[in-house]
Amino acid sequence: MDFSAINWLAVVVSVVASIIIGSIWYHPAVFFKPWLATLGRKYEDRPQGGGESMVGLYAFTIVASAVEATALALVLNTLGVKGAGAGVAAGFMIWLGFVAPTNLVNKLFSGQGWKGWLIEAGEHLVYLLVAGAIIGAWH
Repeated sequence: MDFSAINWLAVVVSVVASIIIGSIWYHPAVFFKPWLATLGRKYEDRPQGGGESMVGLYAFTIVASAVEATALALVLNTLGVKGAGAGVAAGFMIWLGFVAPTNLVNKLFSGQGWKGWLIEAGEHLVYLLVAGAIIGAWH
């Protein structure tokens, strides 16, 4: 693994994209309320305000996005992927081969079912397509 071959600016932009995509995807007017319902919770039961727990949630979310973007950059570099289109295709295959099936099993066994899977895996799909395009284009 050649970390020196990673375009770190592309990784940072991918992390920012992840935050933007997640903020839109899980906005109450989009999928947050239906996603909470798959957990058996109501919108009124959501985490409130700032506080230490919310700071920790966002910090871990950013770290997880950075790890994911770095791993994606390593995979794309290893495969020799160049260009936004090839990055999108690689992001899709990574989602299809690794994210979608493991997430599906988790959702089905947790009782969230297909709806929970579609919401969560859908957000990951959009992110991997966008991050693949960004990293692929800047390779």
